[in-house]
Amino acid sequence: MHAPSTLQRPPAPRLIGRVNGRGLWTLYVKEVRRFLNVFTQTLLAPMITTLLFLAIFTLALGRSVQQVGGVGFAQFLAPGLIVMAMVQNAFANTSSSIVISKVQGNIVDLLMPPLSPWELTLGVAGGGVTRGLLVGFVVGLGMSLFVPLSIHAPLFVLYHAVNASLMLALLGMIGGIWAERFDHIAAVTNFVITPFSFLSGTFYSIERLPESWHFVALLNPFFYVIDGFRYGFIGHADGSLLVGVLLMAAVNLGLWTLAHRMIATGYRLKP
Repeated sequence: MHAPSTLQRPPAPRLIGRVNGRGLWTLYVKEVRRFLNVFTQTLLAPMITTLLFLAIFTLALGRSVQQVGGVGFAQFLAPGLIVMAMVQNAFANTSSSIVISKVQGNIVDLLMPPLSPWELTLGVAGGGVTRGLLVGFVVGLGMSLFVPLSIHAPLFVLYHAVNASLMLALLGMIGGIWAERFDHIAAVTNFVITPFSFLSGTFYSIERLPESWHFVALLNPFFYVIDGFRYGFIGHADGSLLVGVLLMAAVNLGLWTLAHRMIATGYRLKP
């Protein structure tokens, strides 16, 4: 007797192990395709905006500030602008994905598949990280046409690029779950993301700040994102690299735990 062919076998439920690999991959691909379908808005637009920032600040301050951290002002400025574009787009990807699903009433399509809370967290956050890294690559490629960029410490660049994107992707998930409409997520962007980004030392060295403000700058986690990523390019850091590495890992662990908990309990996701 021959075993029945696949077409002759009766349908049966798919067995899923401890990890739903196919479901996780499908969710991740869905999140990536979501922003690639409008790449002119999600990839090209950030490059143009960041190049405009580079041009404006270089023209405005380039003559008065010749060198910072042992390199030209444009070379000092470029890494900070790259990582700022990365984190803003990682945040936008995950927050908009969840808020749009909630507003349109199809959040159930995310919650119903046989995916555990950690798989949902990983799949959505992975899409945000991918967008952040792609934006960073595109922006860096565009900047290299105008600013001589060289990598001093590749591992620092990679570590801070991945963890910075993950940090804001998780923060975007938390904000998206908390938000009930687009006004709420806009408030998070305007009153949290933008101030922390602009006060992180992106456009200046904190060595130029008064002592009291220097201490305040060191309390900003975004500072360590910018500082470590910039060190990877120019070999100069304003703060402790070890503190930055450990702090980013600790912040990401805390954000992951919170995002996972919110999904597991269905906070503002389930009626």
